[in-house]
Amino acid sequence: MNWCILIPLLVGAICALLGYLLGKLLSGGNGNAVSEDVYKNRIAKLEADLETCKSDKFSDINLYKNKITKLEADLQACKSSKSSGAGTAVSSFAAGVASVAKITFDADAAKAVFGKKIKQDDLTVVEGIGPKIKELFHTHDVKTWQALSQCSLEKCQEVLNSGGDRYKIHKPGTWPKQALLAFQGKWKELSDWQDKLDGGK
Repeated sequence: MNWCILIPLLVGAICALLGYLLGKLLSGGNGNAVSEDVYKNRIAKLEADLETCKSDKFSDINLYKNKITKLEADLQACKSSKSSGAGTAVSSFAAGVASVAKITFDADAAKAVFGKKIKQDDLTVVEGIGPKIKELFHTHDVKTWQALSQCSLEKCQEVLNSGGDRYKIHKPGTWPKQALLAFQGKWKELSDWQDKLDGGK
């Protein structure tokens, strides 16, 4: 084999390879320049978005400040109305309470449903409450249907417990609701419900 011919061919191949790699490297530099411009544009856009966000944030803060100022003014007006006793909100609330308190007892309507005379605020109308339990409630200052309707189950059980073991076994779960129906004069609804109850349970 003639080494004189092989060496120039090998050197030429190496030079061609180096030239190719050098050209690739130089063209890659231009690509990096393009990529750099893209990133610069993105950074500029993000900075602009940040400025917009900051300005929106401050406008939102101003909006909330205005709302807080208005609420504080309303609160102050409400406080001054309450202290002077002339607030319309307080007056309307008092009127609402008075209207609830003015629910009138209709003995005829109650008799028509139950077939017997019903006395106003007789707690024995509530199924499960007899004369002795009624006296226990009276002792605890629960003397009306309205008062019983506002008792929690814990309060009812406390009243029963005060009477001893004989009364602890009673289940007062429906008593406040029954008392409310009596207070509201919903006699038919009360009677229908009591037909489904077993000793007030």
